[in-house]
Formats: sequence, C-alpha cells, structure tokens
Amino acid sequence: MSQPLALIIDDEPDICELLELTLSGMGIETRSAATLEQARTLLKQNRFDLCLTDMRLPDGSGLDLLREIRETHPALPVAVITAHGNMELAIEALKAGAFDFLSKPVDLQQLRSQIGNALRISPRCLRERRTRHILIGDSPAMRTLRGAVEKVSRSQAPVFISGESGTGKELVARMIHRQGPRSEGPFIPVNCGAIPAELMESEFFGHTKGSFTGATRDKEGLFQAADGGTLFLDEVADLPLAMQVKLLRAIQEKRIRPVGSAREIPVDVRILSASHKNLARLVEGGEFRRDLYYRINVIEIPVPPLRERLEDIPILVEHIMERLAKQNRSPLPRIEPAALDQLRRYRFPGNVRELENILERAFALCDGDLIRPADLGIVPAMEPAPAESTSEQETLPLEQRLANIERAEILKALEANDHNKTAAARQLGMSFRSLRYRLKKLGLE
Repeated sequence: MSQPLALIIDDEPDICELLELTLSGMGIETRSAATLEQARTLLKQNRFDLCLTDMRLPDGSGLDLLREIRETHPALPVAVITAHGNMELAIEALKAGAFDFLSKPVDLQQLRSQIGNALRISPRCLRERRTRHILIGDSPAMRTLRGAVEKVSRSQAPVFISGESGTGKELVARMIHRQGPRSEGPFIPVNCGAIPAELMESEFFGHTKGSFTGATRDKEGLFQAADGGTLFLDEVADLPLAMQVKLLRAIQEKRIRPVGSAREIPVDVRILSASHKNLARLVEGGEFRRDLYYRINVIEIPVPPLRERLEDIPILVEHIMERLAKQNRSPLPRIEPAALDQLRRYRFPGNVRELENILERAFALCDGDLIRPADLGIVPAMEPAPAESTSEQETLPLEQRLANIERAEILKALEANDHNKTAAARQLGMSFRSLRYRLKKLGLE
C-alpha cells in the first residue's frame, strides 16, 4: 500500500514546517496550502487520507472549508487547529463535522495520537460496520439511531447519549467506541452516581502514595485507564458541582493532575456521557455547569424508549430468548401468540431492561417449552385495552396480582421523582434499603 497522504492548510510557515516534519516521521506524505484557494486546488488534484487546517486563513475561515469537505469528501477526516483557549470555535468545528481539534502551540504527542486515529478512519481504511447486529430493530427509530451511531463513530467529538433508564445507552456508547478508530483501545464505563464524593477526584485522576490517609501506593485513575480509548460517564448528571469544574478542565486541556502530584499528565481520551435526566433543565436550575454541558453535549444522540418502537418487540424477544437458552443450555422455548400480543400492547416503563427481566422470569417459570401470557407476569392494567386486561388479571394467582400492583406503584413513584430512588422511597413510605430489595425482587433493579 502507498504512503498515506495528508493536506496541511496554514499560513504560518513555521507551523507548516513543524507539521510536515512530524508527519514525515510517521511515514506520511504531505501537501501544504497557505490559503483556501490553494487548498481547494489540491483537493481536486489529490486523494487525501487526512486534512489538518487552521481556522484563520488569509482568504477566509477554515470552518467554511470544513463544511465544503463534508459535502464533497464526506469520508475525509479533518482536524482543525485553533488558537489556545478558543474552545467555542473548537466546539463549533466539531459540530460542523471535524474529526478533532488541536490547540496552538501544537502538542506533538497529541498530534501523533490524533493522526493515528484519523488514519484508522480514512477512506482507505474503512471497515465493515455491524451496528445492525447489535442495535436490534427495524423500526424507523432504530434505523435513525444506527445512522447516528455510524456518523459520530468517525469523529472524536464528545457525545451525550440521552434517554430513559433501561433503553440501552451504554450499549450505544460501546457501539460508538467499537465502530470508531479507538476500537483497539480500552472502553472504561463509570457510573458517576455510584462514586462517593470524597473519593471522586482520586477515582477519576488517580493519586500518589501518601497523598492522603490510606493512600499506601500510587493509583491509576479512570482517565489514565482509558488513555487511547474511550471514557464513558454514565449518569453524568450526578456529578457534584466541584467535580464538574475539574472534569471540565481535564476535558479541555487533555491533561490531568493525580491527587498529591506536582505535575500534570497528558491523556488521550474520548468522552462519551449519558443520563436519563434532562441536563438542559438542570443547567437552568443551577445544578449542572453550563460550560461543562456545552463541552460534553457537542453531539446529542437520543435513544428511543421501547414504547416508541413496539414493532421491534418480536425480533427483540427472539434475540433475548436465544441468549437465555444459550446461557441456560436449554432448548429454545416457544412463545404463545397471545403472550407475544400482550407484550406488543404493554407500555414498558422499564424499557428493554424490563423486557429482558420479564422474559428471564417467564423462561424460568414456564411449563415445558411454551411461554403463556400468565408466565409474563406483566400488569394488564397498563395496557390500552382495559376490558380484556381485567379478565386476564383475574386469572392470575393472588401473589402475582399483588406483585403487579406493587410493581406499578413503585414505577409510578420512580417516574414522579425522576428515577431518584431515595426520593421515591420517601414518597412510598419505606426505607431506601427496602426499596432496593423490592426492585431486585420484582426484576426492576
């Protein structure tokens, strides 16, 4: 295979020379342009594998050229070079389709890392994408979601994945990582709401031996563990405000300082984040920093709730049942048409996670290899056909009917309190531990 070819666009000769020497040392040929006009000519004459462009050029903006390249050469990865600290312009470039950005003065270690990532998604290195075999469903909502995943996978822009609990936000994050240039690097997921506030800085940035009581050795943080790969911040809305400030700086500077250390460490991490909460509303209420919100929400991908794609129920049921049969080394059970119809009419407040729990329970309780409506144990009262639901409800054993009522009340309290378990437990008049026990017992955890 011939050497990769890169287009460098910058009107500062020193910057051009630095970039040319660095790329040449990586075995990459270069062509340089000092203006937009020269760059357009070179783009017509050559087939490039990547492009580096300054944002301010004598005859226009690199942002305009970026938009042109997205139209005429959509597979060409473009990294933009911005003045130090001009984060607003960098975010605008990422939203316009830039692969990544570099700040002046250019950090050569970051440059080499970004070039390596860019080459893995260049036109000559495109790989087969298999998102359809993981993000299951043929509904319009799922086709849109798969298309969005494929587009953002080719970028390094931070992505915020929004959606209700149980819709599969982490699965979407894993697919973005797997389909992108960092697929060979680590994918590090972290639940931001599960880390005690006093340990949060150490968990994210690491610490040195003796930096605090109990620090008996150096510890690597999550950013270091994710170096070269992806850090997935699940339930990012649960971060305390003090930690949000430190996280923002780490994302912008691409450097971290372990607790107790006097020096900063460069890190090469792509940030993906998710939450079931409305971040924009939290920003307006002063509970989430506006600057961090704009930094992590460069691109937003909404994950649809299951009730908006009920036509995907049959294929999801088939996929889940095949997995359960394989895990239990059992024959694949059949599902009665009436049971499948009941699933189609259910509203699934717990989304795909609830469907998995329902089928796992039915798999364990069914007689023989046939799953019937009674095996599902769902709440018919939540279906849109009340007359038929009532008769079905009466056929269930008393214990199951009581469990259905309990499940419905708990889900109602969780929904009313934006899925805050502590507040929901208070509304239901029970302890947090008792609520956790019931959620696990009812398959809603």
